[in-house]
Order: sequence, then structure tokens, then C-alpha cells
Amino acid sequence: MAFDPPPLNTIVHDEVVPARAPWLHEVKAGQTLRIVDLEGNQAVDFLAYSAADDAERYSAQDTIAAQKNIFLREGAVLLSNEGRPMMTVTATAVAYHDTIGGACSCESNTLRYGHHTKSQHACVENFLVANAAQGRGKRDMVSNVNWFMNVPVEADGALGIVDGISAPGLYVDLRAEMDVVVVVSNCPQINNPCNGFDPTPVRMIIAQ
Repeated sequence: MAFDPPPLNTIVHDEVVPARAPWLHEVKAGQTLRIVDLEGNQAVDFLAYSAADDAERYSAQDTIAAQKNIFLREGAVLLSNEGRPMMTVTATAVAYHDTIGGACSCESNTLRYGHHTKSQHACVENFLVANAAQGRGKRDMVSNVNWFMNVPVEADGALGIVDGISAPGLYVDLRAEMDVVVVVSNCPQINNPCNGFDPTPVRMIIAQ
């Protein structure tokens, strides 16, 4: 686990994604996507689709089964539903990242936190907005990665959503193993500590 970010080569895209906002961009094979948690304790919900055929997309099940672990660490390979490598975690300043916590939605907010939260924006809505630009809808949503999010599994199998393990300026680097379309929800959740109850911006850098 590297705390000092490795140098990037030629930067081809550099964008700050506001708190609560969606983001979509293509990352070519061989390019690196660096996600930077600018202010700390911010969860970044993440999906990836093959740029050649978006019926091929990130598969949590295949990824977890292949690495025999529910957490993503340096060296982890994100596999598609065809069992092919999509992206590799080449460096990270955070010990591990979540694969099972899922994306918040208006419905899950209502169930967990009360009916007064139903109108609050959520990650599912961000994914739908971003995906709509390329003709994808609800049926194209799958279980997502949550970069920087801390979802411990207790001895009895219960899941917890607790304070994140990130800090200002920490990052994760992902090398694309095929041309991929990355879709992100910079998580807007304010009802649990995954964002410290205060969503903040993140930085997305793509380099050759």
C-alpha cells in the first residue's frame, strides 16, 4: 500500500467532481484512472462497462470469487461478467475498498432512515443520470464498487457502515485492461457516516 502517489505520465483528463454529482468517462486500455479523495471520508460509488460492448460490465461476483476476498486491495483485478480483466488496482493509499455495500437509493433511504428521506438524492439516481447519456437504464445497473468506503463484516456476518478510512488527498489508481466506460456517483449520502455526514468533492485524473 503506497501513501505517496506514484508519478503519472501524460495527463489526458483532470476534473473535480462536485459533492453529490455523477461522472462518466471512457478510460482506454493502458491508461490509469486516479481517484483522489480531496477532503477525506468520501465514498465513491463506481461501475465499469466495456466500451466495445456494454453488455459486458463489472461483476462483483466474479471479482470476489476470483480473488477469494470481499475487499479490493492493491493488485486486485476487477473482472467482468465474462470473466475478463477490466481494471487493476495498481496503487492505493487506503488499506481496502468495499465491494458489497451497494449504492444508496431513495427506496433504501426510506427503509433505513425514515420516509422523510425519500426525496433525498442518492447514488442510484446518479448512476441513472450518467448512464442515460449512453442509453443504459435500470436493467444495466449491477452491484458496484465503493472506493474508500468502510463496510466491515462482523463475526456473525453482519455488515456495518462506519466512518471511512480515507483522509484528505488519499487516492486509488486503476489501470484499464480494456477500453472501459467508468460511471461514478460521488456519494450524496448524509444519513450514515460513509461520507462523514458531509459529502465532498473528488478529483478524477486519467493519464497515459
